[in-house]
Amino acid sequence: MVFAYLCMLMKRVLIISYYWPPTGGSGVQRWVKFAKYLPAEGWQPVIYTPENPEQLAVDASLEAEVPAEAEVIRRRIVEPYGMYKKVLRRSGHSKEAVEVNPVNAQNKSVLQKMAMWVRGNLFRPDPRCWWIRPSVRFLKKYLKEHPVDLIVSTGPPQSMHLIGMRLAEETGLPWIADFRDPWTKIFYFKHLSMTRRTQKWHEKMERRVLDKATRVVAVSPLVQQEFQAMTKTPVELITNGFDECDFADEKCRDADGGPDKDFVITHTGLFAADGNPTVLWDVLAEKCALDPDFKKALKINLIGKNDEQIIKAIDEAGLHENLNDMGYQPHSEAVAQQRQASLLILPLRKEPEYKAVLPGKLFEYLASSRPILGIGQADGAMSMIVNSTKTGVVFDWNDKESMSRYLDECWEKHQKGELSASDADIAQFTRRNLTRRMAQLFEEISRRPSDARNDSDCHPERSEGSLNDSPHALCHPERSEGSLNDKE
Repeated sequence: MVFAYLCMLMKRVLIISYYWPPTGGSGVQRWVKFAKYLPAEGWQPVIYTPENPEQLAVDASLEAEVPAEAEVIRRRIVEPYGMYKKVLRRSGHSKEAVEVNPVNAQNKSVLQKMAMWVRGNLFRPDPRCWWIRPSVRFLKKYLKEHPVDLIVSTGPPQSMHLIGMRLAEETGLPWIADFRDPWTKIFYFKHLSMTRRTQKWHEKMERRVLDKATRVVAVSPLVQQEFQAMTKTPVELITNGFDECDFADEKCRDADGGPDKDFVITHTGLFAADGNPTVLWDVLAEKCALDPDFKKALKINLIGKNDEQIIKAIDEAGLHENLNDMGYQPHSEAVAQQRQASLLILPLRKEPEYKAVLPGKLFEYLASSRPILGIGQADGAMSMIVNSTKTGVVFDWNDKESMSRYLDECWEKHQKGELSASDADIAQFTRRNLTRRMAQLFEEISRRPSDARNDSDCHPERSEGSLNDSPHALCHPERSEGSLNDKE
């Protein structure tokens, strides 16, 4: 009864996201965590997501993060991406390499270049474009029977923003365009073999989305600045973050005493070829050659999807015996491995556009309380966070001398049991606090203040006689007939 009553008092936000559990990876976690904490802020999340998406990784453990109050609407999607990947595999790439880094893979074959041209010019803005029109049609009908107060689209893929834009135009609802990455200034945009006409189409659609949105949200201060220079629409900064609950389970508590006798260098998440820190592998190889104790203690843990060129480079450096390639792991295990590391490495991709990027894993690295070795632009967005929190260092990709000196310092402190990150004030990056800021933005732009709201008028499908129903049915009345999984 109490649960049902609380659900009826909440405002409702429709969240259009391609990525949702059981799909794993960083693209999922941002809005799963927002959804987790939105009910406490008075908002019921209504998720619209594909029933059959392409999945880089599967992490069923993330389904436990979805709150009971959430509605999840799954609809089938037709997309050509599976065929595209098959073409790439036939050109000689392994499955893992294709999945990790298809767009800006190096030394593309003729077939790969042809497939890239088709992907870049015929599927606009991305291979999920065929989902736009049926989604708008379905959601218009759905919202008439199940009203919401606000629309959020999160991209990439940018097709989600086109769904949000057209739906907002049709319904008059306020709409937030949440950009987890830039659009035309994303690092791989220039690798898509687009004609000038296609590039202009993207630029036009990007400006239209920015101008039509009620608010735009960026996850990096540099991206926020870029967007704000392109539109009069207010652009808010709400970064990614870390969930304190993820760092409170048993595995993490077991690691609080610090690393064991091994000197463990850990990387979690996607590890693409254009972010391969070859200079770091060389530095580690030289230290192993000079110091038998270092060679014996060194462990390189890779947790996530790794491009085959990463593994090959480590092998060629003579570090194969030090490598522990764990592959994709549930998010909870990745967090535990971060806490158990001696040193966390965060190489950025070797693309100038990556200067503006704040990798999602950075914030969990901060919460892990382990030193961070960042490799990339020393004046980029990541460096700003690492330097301001004093949680590590960031060196240029080719700054071998600085990397070597820093690793010497870490190894010396490790041997003394003194290797740790400084105590930084990172409360602003907790998922709970970030959700509070997002909910405040919702309140600012939603049309009906909470104290003037008549829930029975806004949600006529919730009848007075439904108080004797189960809490699940009350919060999600339309699920009882299975309509949410019906196909077009």
